[in-house]
Amino acid sequence: MKIGIVCYPTFGGSGVVATELGLALSKRGHEIHFITYSQPVRLDLLGSNVHYHEVTVPEYPLFLYQPYELALSSKLVDMVKLHGIEILHVHYAIPHAYAAYMAREMLQEEGIYVPIVTTLHGTDITLVGSHPFYKPAVTFSINKSDAVTSVSKSLKDDTIRLFNIKKEIDVVPNFIDFSRHKTHFEDCQRWLLAEESEKIITHISNFRKVKRIPDVIEIFYNIQKKIPAKLMMVGEGPEKADAERLCKKLGIADKVVFFGNSHEIDKILCFSDLFLLPSETESFGLAALEAMASGVPVISSNTGGIPEVNIDGVSGYLSDVHDIDDMSKNAIYMLSDDERLKTFKSNARTESAKFSIDKVVPQYEAIYQRTLTTCDYL
Repeated sequence: MKIGIVCYPTFGGSGVVATELGLALSKRGHEIHFITYSQPVRLDLLGSNVHYHEVTVPEYPLFLYQPYELALSSKLVDMVKLHGIEILHVHYAIPHAYAAYMAREMLQEEGIYVPIVTTLHGTDITLVGSHPFYKPAVTFSINKSDAVTSVSKSLKDDTIRLFNIKKEIDVVPNFIDFSRHKTHFEDCQRWLLAEESEKIITHISNFRKVKRIPDVIEIFYNIQKKIPAKLMMVGEGPEKADAERLCKKLGIADKVVFFGNSHEIDKILCFSDLFLLPSETESFGLAALEAMASGVPVISSNTGGIPEVNIDGVSGYLSDVHDIDDMSKNAIYMLSDDERLKTFKSNARTESAKFSIDKVVPQYEAIYQRTLTTCDYL
């Protein structure tokens, strides 16, 4: 198949999933065309089966905000006609499914029908889509898609609750490419991050309020009072500066490392003993899954799709949102006994195997085939 993939090209979970899905599909013989405004950060392989097409938005003085959806729709039309793309897989309802619908309508005028598969990742539903201003556009975009998937059952339930959805939604979870998650490095330099006697605690996110960054800091503050430890904070976002100030206020600035966005996440996780994800909400919890794939147990909130990934008492522990005391207690319990921690690490890796890319990609292929067979052609 010739598949067009539309996604955000950033470090966010949806962009990572879309990129790795496209690369996996290309290895299975499909021709993949990434169509977005810059090359995705995980897209390090271009060749005969993998192509990238940049969406450029001309500057028009007339517009206060430049019309990306219009530019994307036009680019999709051009790429479908030029490369014979058979199906569009768009990640996020708005703006991507909305732009894909407009492209499909334009193509229909020329007798070309390209079905749309829309994957819902969370923010488009729980934050953006539920806003009254955007709700009609999100509802329309989902219902006009030829197939719809969500990354967790929790997100599917939220979508049905928040919108008047007439389409069936298939749950296809996020996944892990285990070839990208080596558990050992020949040049292992753990000593650069922490002393041998210190445990390494890690958090990775986009540092938005929904990630509850102050909770991460306070949980670590409680941990380090009982167990020698260092905290690795990976990512960039609006809450980062406040987090750095909070560390100074609590007197733990020397025990916390802020990396910013990093291309060495796999190595950082390899060195880690525990992962913290106390989010207000998560549609899936891809960061937790990536940690588990590296054998790192997870302390998390029990919100959204996280309990579908992090199994309480097995791969880590779940607590109510903002229950810092309970999260701290569970973290200290795991970290205070090396044999117990070893068991949790092994369990985390075992649980993550359920989300192997080799198990998930065929589910998408089946949806593509079904959609191409059953969609309404002119």
